[in-house]
Amino acid sequence: MSLAPSLDPALGLGPDPASDRDPEDLLWPLDAIGRTGVLPDATLTAQALAMADRVLALAPAEVYARLTPPLCGRHPHAVLQWLRDAGILARLLPELDATHAFSQEAGRRHKDVWEHTKAVVRQAVPRPAVRWAAVLHDIGKVTTRRFTPDGKVTFHGHSEEGVRMLRRGPAQRIGFPPEVRERVEALVLHHLRPGQYDGGWTDSAVRRFHREMGPLLGDLLDLSRADVTSKRPGKRARCLRLIKELEVRIEALAQDDARPRPLPAGLGNALMEALALPPGKHLAELRERLEAMCEDGRLEGGREAEYYVDAVRAAGLLEGLVIQRPRGLGGPKGGPGAG
Repeated sequence: MSLAPSLDPALGLGPDPASDRDPEDLLWPLDAIGRTGVLPDATLTAQALAMADRVLALAPAEVYARLTPPLCGRHPHAVLQWLRDAGILARLLPELDATHAFSQEAGRRHKDVWEHTKAVVRQAVPRPAVRWAAVLHDIGKVTTRRFTPDGKVTFHGHSEEGVRMLRRGPAQRIGFPPEVRERVEALVLHHLRPGQYDGGWTDSAVRRFHREMGPLLGDLLDLSRADVTSKRPGKRARCLRLIKELEVRIEALAQDDARPRPLPAGLGNALMEALALPPGKHLAELRERLEAMCEDGRLEGGREAEYYVDAVRAAGLLEGLVIQRPRGLGGPKGGPGAG
């Protein structure tokens, strides 16, 4: 096989045209395309297109090894475009190839999934799992698209469908290392979740999201940022600001949760028993006062409950404390002497 070089040899896009070529030589332009963004001319692309079926002879591990470096280069969108122009994408990733001009089918328009995917890949951080997830994150839209009676379009469940398609197709043709495949699948499955943050999540919801995403979190937030491709500056800025806000809240809550807690478990019960206090919000205020004394060094942290009961007495922390009995307990309200 011979693919005659037709670009400047300085770009490194041409093998020896006189030698017989292996199937993997169909992919030799990709490294330079990823590095320079320069596409081969039409003649070379036509030669590749005529021989595109030969790429199927490559072992999946070899396909991954040859595609990943250029996809992690400076111009991955150009790499994808040439793979499609050369007919190679249709052989290796027909699920992605099907998104080309998808928005114009049946005369109904929505965001062009192919152009959006290239933009996401271009904006994604150059880590293999993130770039591959960017390549594959929307393949489920082709089979999940529905038009509503009012003319709108939906892609409900496209993340889940994308993972099913990935397992059936791309994961069989692309020899992902096991840890990369697992991460790519998880990123495709969860890629919409950071974008669902609207600033109104409770701290518990933020903690739950952090816990569920675990070590995937950093890659997921990076993919979510790359997935913002709106050409409306206001919308783009708002989306990126919310993702950053979510990241900051996660970090702040994680730092807060990692701080050693100075007061022992069961202190509330000890305070009620020793000081004849009913349950209520006043116990939380007592804890806050004790925590403040621990933080400024007046008390030691991590001591037994009796130590803090004695501190309440010695420091007069009951003074001015409003004892608020829960409903149903009856009795008067007031300071420590009430009731």
